Amino acid sequence: MQESRLLKLLSTLSKDELKGLRGFIRSPFANKRREVIALFDVLEKSLRSGKTIPDKQTVYRQVFPGAAYDDHRIRMTMSFLFQATGQFLAVREFMEDKPLFQRRLSGIFRQRQLPDLFIKTWEEAGKQQAQQPGRNADFFEGQYQLSLEKYRFDVDNRSADGIDFQDLSDQLDRAFLARKLWQACFMLSHQTVRHTHYDFGLLNNAVSYLEKTGYLDVPAISVYYYCWRSLIRPGEKTHFQHFKKLLMQNGDLFPGAELRDLYLLAINFCIRRYNEGSQDYLPEQFELYREGFSKGYFISDGALSRYTYQNAATIGLVLRELEWVERFVHEYRPYLREEYREGLFSFNLARLEYQRRELGKALLLLQKAEYKDLLLNLAAKTLQLKIFYELQEFDTLESHLQAIRTFIRRKKVMGYHRENYLNTVHFTQKILESRLFDKKERTALRREISETGALAEKEWLLAMIAE
Repeated sequence: MQESRLLKLLSTLSKDELKGLRGFIRSPFANKRREVIALFDVLEKSLRSGKTIPDKQTVYRQVFPGAAYDDHRIRMTMSFLFQATGQFLAVREFMEDKPLFQRRLSGIFRQRQLPDLFIKTWEEAGKQQAQQPGRNADFFEGQYQLSLEKYRFDVDNRSADGIDFQDLSDQLDRAFLARKLWQACFMLSHQTVRHTHYDFGLLNNAVSYLEKTGYLDVPAISVYYYCWRSLIRPGEKTHFQHFKKLLMQNGDLFPGAELRDLYLLAINFCIRRYNEGSQDYLPEQFELYREGFSKGYFISDGALSRYTYQNAATIGLVLRELEWVERFVHEYRPYLREEYREGLFSFNLARLEYQRRELGKALLLLQKAEYKDLLLNLAAKTLQLKIFYELQEFDTLESHLQAIRTFIRRKKVMGYHRENYLNTVHFTQKILESRLFDKKERTALRREISETGALAEKEWLLAMIAE
């Protein structure tokens, strides 16, 4: 019962949604089965109280009192309730989208040849559409569909002479260009990460057309146009500057989820440029994080991605924005998923103390935390490695290096990460065993470290040799 698709769905519902569903399944329009109502009442009681859901046999006795247990019967009842819940959520979302609801209703009146009702409802749909805060691809598609509904009405009533076909065509172009560029940006981003290749279809023709027209004045088009330009011409910084400027100026024209995706597109672009050796985009990346967090763009359903938390703290530390990092790690700690919360918080606070040269404090923070994420665990062990070395606790460091090797073998860390961390351990061990006072040996070791690819702590190792 606990692992059923029904319980997984019901557990996502808020108290208000559960209340709405209770009324929905009691409506003969949505449900005519009394056992479905009885099952919901049993499950809702546990969901609201936070108690464990009873097993199927126990639930069955409450839904079908006095009847012999029939597994097929309870599973069918669960299936009916699952279907009703899906219908409720779909209807609820449809009803809450007022422009869409009014537009569809006007279409129904048109089909039933009720012109007065059509006109009144269509005009109301136009008002609702105009009141939408967003001006993204979804908005332009809705605007086009609304105009198309009026066109169909005029054709049905033989009044097509007054139709502004140019305006209808322009609306379709805006909707298409905004959606095409939106999709192209995410395809390009995914193509880069997954090392795959996509056919972009009409994209080049669409771009050539919009560059000759005034459509770049439409933010839903221009934001994605310059994002696309940045992705295909990463070396030409002006494209990214246009993208970032337009994004920050027009944030109120995009819904929250889309805005978060846009900021992450910009941030991931900066990260890739940094990984390719460009330091120019570090301040840009930090500004995007700072702006995004100040506006609440990165919080989704009351939660913050642990990767966003980690990356934001990292860029702040790299740029030595230490006061900002300290506020950040404390302020956004509650938004992390509970299983990762304390590990991420302690690790980033430890990194902050390390930057401040409070090595003892950093070590205590690292030692008291538990890390559910494998790579975070390795990053914490690497920071401990650096602290042991800088405190000249070499006996402890020797044991720690061996512990990291054992950990990597036992956890079967794969690919680049395995090589990266083993190289860090290897060269730390080699520094301990080398005669660094010998200029020839020191130079050879420096060259070997510099020429090693998978080595994230390269700068630190070279700094230790220099000292």
